[in-house]
Amino acid sequence: MEVQVVDYRDPNAARRFTQSLHETGFGVLKNHPIPQELVERIYRNWLAFFDGEEKQRYAFSKETQDGWFSTAISETAKGCTQKDIKEYFHIYPWGRIPPELKDDALAYYEKANALAEELLGWVERHTPPEIAAHYSEPLSTMIKGSRHTLLRVLRYPPLTGQEPPGAVRAAAHGDINLLTILPAANEPGLQVKGSDGAWRDVPCDFGTLAINIGDMLEEASQGYYPSTLHRVLNPVGESAMRSRVSLPLFLHPRSDVRLSDRYSAGSYLEERLRELGVKG
Repeated sequence: MEVQVVDYRDPNAARRFTQSLHETGFGVLKNHPIPQELVERIYRNWLAFFDGEEKQRYAFSKETQDGWFSTAISETAKGCTQKDIKEYFHIYPWGRIPPELKDDALAYYEKANALAEELLGWVERHTPPEIAAHYSEPLSTMIKGSRHTLLRVLRYPPLTGQEPPGAVRAAAHGDINLLTILPAANEPGLQVKGSDGAWRDVPCDFGTLAINIGDMLEEASQGYYPSTLHRVLNPVGESAMRSRVSLPLFLHPRSDVRLSDRYSAGSYLEERLRELGVKG
């Protein structure tokens, strides 16, 4: 089934949205409450930040995982040998944020978190009772007091033609967290892998939000909500000469939350960060 585009204002939005999540791992919302002008301003100002030298002052910390991650230390997707072609900045309310960019970043963080809490409520209400019975607590309370929900500002730089063979902007991967909220980027390229093995474009009209299931919610829902592989393709033609900016919010539960008999949220996160090569 194709990823569904759902009007947030539709009386049946919760049912249609969670059905898309169940069947594809993704859903797209239009007419949502996050101001588009805020998103556009963040894209514009952070692109200027990535083009400058100030970012060097915010080199990432392995201990706290905040700050600027250069292309040289970018993630390597599970099962891949080449690092993704991207740089990014990790924003936590308690972390380091350039002062001139802080107000907009935290405003977006707050608004996206509020929407995410509502969407988790949708997900829980539309989980079959026999599955929901295994949630260790309501999904929307799992994020209360979490210090790990992450806002990542991503820049995929223009391609030069000198990239290592096989390197892509973002190789096929699943997200670690519960839900990811992603405003449509300034350039297309996001694809999701269907259950039939085919790759499909995720609808990306500017102003929409793509939401996808993360591995932690797949674990907690015993697979009812699947964390599906997705990727960002390398562009061709004129698009290859432009940066692509993206603004995902990765919604994380508190570390003590039990996802299943196998994992707490904290133990799951530690395991995955080591796999990605960004934590020792």
